[in-house]
Amino acid sequence: MREQKVIVYCGEGKGKTAAALGYAIQSASHGERVIIIQFLKGKKSQEMEFLRRLEPEVKAFSFTRLGKDFAEMSEEERQEEGMNIRNGFNFAKKVLVTGECSLLVLDDFLSLLNNGMVSQEDLEALMKARSEDTELIFTGRGMNEALEAFAGKIYEIREESQI
Repeated sequence: MREQKVIVYCGEGKGKTAAALGYAIQSASHGERVIIIQFLKGKKSQEMEFLRRLEPEVKAFSFTRLGKDFAEMSEEERQEEGMNIRNGFNFAKKVLVTGECSLLVLDDFLSLLNNGMVSQEDLEALMKARSEDTELIFTGRGMNEALEAFAGKIYEIREESQI
């Protein structure tokens, strides 16, 4: 069931996170409570430090503990990071159940879906946890069919070649 308050920024181009963060800052400037949860981004401490300066209007969390991208990790590191991701997913569900925010941004969540780190059932549970007043933004490279069924707005970000 498509929801107008479910927005997806996807595609191969750069700018998906920037678009979501711009939307988040705009929402916060209108008095909305915003929470941003980043997954699989590696440790980008400068970005997170900057986002934390926007508190209390915008709260940012990262559930990546290792300093490298998921594709570069050993199997042991992937298992450890998998537990961190599961903690982040459970935190996102808790945020939705308790109504802690008006807007929840799940940055690079599509990678979790597309790599099987979060199941379609997990996605459905997440969507059921949200009140109809809460906006959700998902970002990531490839659009996921399961998420597409919920999305009210899908923005594909792509790079066009210069002539």
